[in-house]
Amino acid sequence: MAERKPIESWLTDMDGVLIHEGVPIPGADAFIKRLRETGKPFLVLTNNSIYTARDLHARLARMGLDVPVENIWTSALATAQFLDDQRPGGTAYVIGEAGLTTSLHDIGYVLTDHDPDYVVLGETRTYSFEALTKAIRLINAGARFICTNPDETGPSAEGPLPATGAVAALITKATGKDPYFAGKPNPLMMRTGLNAIGAHSETSAMIGDRMDTDVLAGLEAGMETFLVLTGLTTPEAVDRYPFRPSTVVDSIADLVDRI
Repeated sequence: MAERKPIESWLTDMDGVLIHEGVPIPGADAFIKRLRETGKPFLVLTNNSIYTARDLHARLARMGLDVPVENIWTSALATAQFLDDQRPGGTAYVIGEAGLTTSLHDIGYVLTDHDPDYVVLGETRTYSFEALTKAIRLINAGARFICTNPDETGPSAEGPLPATGAVAALITKATGKDPYFAGKPNPLMMRTGLNAIGAHSETSAMIGDRMDTDVLAGLEAGMETFLVLTGLTTPEAVDRYPFRPSTVVDSIADLVDRI
């Protein structure tokens, strides 16, 4: 195997790596502080499309993690970037929260339920039967189906919640149309993120807690990958996948000295 170049840029997942159920994971503050001190380009990524980057900046700040707005990259932003490249100034029927609607407004999209170019499905805690029915009818009428991310469940203090991927499966079953997923593990999200900070995959690393999204996305984007064991993936589960991370560590604290 060819020796990799030194890591100059870092991408890291948020939930399960930096925070867990609203509490910082030990070492996360030191990791972010070291990145900012060294001036190395970095991004905090999340497949959750509910919040804007500004919202997430404020939420992280309340936990003692100082992550600038421009260093946060969400699946909503990746979706908006994709749509802006594909069909600038288009129209969309959106099921989601402010993170998604704001991202689409910012690229000049018109949100409408009248003959839209796209149906865009994102994360929300209040999926409406009426909204899903409208989405199904619009897709059947010719609207293209886009989803922010394929995650089937999301975390909560009470246990797993159905997420975008699970709701997308319902729409697919009703329409026969598969969506295009913009978020992880689509390497598109990683590449657009790398472009946003002027980084290159050959000298970048991806840190995540999930093999099926974080590690796979980093691998397919050509980055070095680190799996932390503070989230969803257990050590026993790693060998069940046909691919492996470059390195497995206990937590983000183990990577502070790598910066």
